[in-house]
Amino acid sequence: MLPSTKQVTESPWDSFDDAKSSFDKIILYETTVDEMRTLGFDPFTTPNIKILTHVDIMNRFMPNSSITKEDLDEGIQSCIKAKANCRGYAFSPQVIRSKRYGNVLLDLFNFRRKSRESGWNFQALIVLIDDIVVYKLWGGNPIIDEFRDRKNPLGPLQNSGDLFIEAVKPDL
Repeated sequence: MLPSTKQVTESPWDSFDDAKSSFDKIILYETTVDEMRTLGFDPFTTPNIKILTHVDIMNRFMPNSSITKEDLDEGIQSCIKAKANCRGYAFSPQVIRSKRYGNVLLDLFNFRRKSRESGWNFQALIVLIDDIVVYKLWGGNPIIDEFRDRKNPLGPLQNSGDLFIEAVKPDL
């Protein structure tokens, strides 16, 4: 009887392992855009893949002047030199489920809310120069399993002080 949610970032992969397996098939300085398309990495057919310009990539890897081009991976250095011939793909497929459970009355009146969040997310960055992969990086959470137990001894009155402050605050 308690609410639950499911948040899915659409992708061709059903799990973290599926996404990682496809990512591992990409070989630096060999894999082409056409080969990436068969692996599911095509921003024009696969949803939620962001296309990055060489400026986006430079800002991502050189956020301040303390990081120089020489500090970067060879593929990223080549990308910055290639300018308009360089682009990147950033994506983060995920499946997150959140379920509240426990006593319905305590939850309804905001005395105690228990919830569990589970799922996975995969993050990756692929950099290409002239349709050849020159850099790749991955990360994420293979297993998400979080438990929350929020107790409000005053129940529905717990946050009423905030409502009172808002009601008496003068408009500026």
